[in-house]
Amino acid sequence: MTERITPRQFHEADGVGDWRVLFGGVCAHFRTGSFATGIALADAIGKLAGAASHYPDVDLRPAGVTVRLRDIDGLGERDVELARHISAAARELNVAADPAAVQTVQVSIDAVVGPEVMPFWRAVLGYEQFGDEDLLDPYWRGPALWFQVMDAPRPQRNRIHVDISIPHDQAEARIAAAIAAGGHLVSDKHAPAWWTLADAEGNEADVATWMGRD
Repeated sequence: MTERITPRQFHEADGVGDWRVLFGGVCAHFRTGSFATGIALADAIGKLAGAASHYPDVDLRPAGVTVRLRDIDGLGERDVELARHISAAARELNVAADPAAVQTVQVSIDAVVGPEVMPFWRAVLGYEQFGDEDLLDPYWRGPALWFQVMDAPRPQRNRIHVDISIPHDQAEARIAAAIAAGGHLVSDKHAPAWWTLADAEGNEADVATWMGRD
């Protein structure tokens, strides 16, 4: 079994500057500029993944390739090694990474009795349950659902909010943009792990980073 590492240890490793730790894994986006170059990069990633017996999610689009190394069971040294090799393959193709282009969106539902509401969401979305609090798209296309345990209902607040997991070095700019667009800061007491924002009518969203997870 691969040795587990923290998000901080991943970011401090050599050769992984293209990558950012988000919810559910580490991600990198490579701006290929063309579909043909993206196919070439995806092919290289496939060969590297096969050699390592470690298979990432690869999202191929006309102008770029996004790669996610999942950490459902925790980050490991093999994630560092494969990330290094993928970045090296991208450099050989003269493809640059854009760390600001990655994010993960999660929907969070406040629930007093999670086991009573999770089956509905699992069924209506066609998701699968992971652990006691999470529902995941089996095809990793849609956002995860996290069921946050409450001691008592909070009728004065929304019971559903959106979590946006972004690179730690993009958080301040994203928060400033959201506030400039009419939002406001609700709380920063958990920063830099997350900041709670709201729109003009009080609907909330958390901007989250890996900071505080190590």
